[in-house]
Amino acid sequence: MPMYQKKPVIIEAMKVEKGYPISQTFMKAIQNGTIKKYAAGETGEFFYYEIKTLEGTMQASLGDYIICGVKGEFYPCKPDIFEMTYEQV
Repeated sequence: MPMYQKKPVIIEAMKVEKGYPISQTFMKAIQNGTIKKYAAGETGEFFYYEIKTLEGTMQASLGDYIICGVKGEFYPCKPDIFEMTYEQV
């Protein structure tokens, strides 16, 4: 059976954590409702993001990454998978 290697692709990603900068790409997705930020409790403490993906609505919690794919789609990724798959450029 033939083997395949993933092509090198540069993506934009945002780590879900307090104080992490939000780029214009992610800010636009939040403003248009593709990504929604949810808070809980009286203090409005961050709880999670809800992301409209090609496969349906998914959640990203603290420590997860939200990736903007090559076609502008968004999806969450757990930190262990992200760190095995991507490196900073």
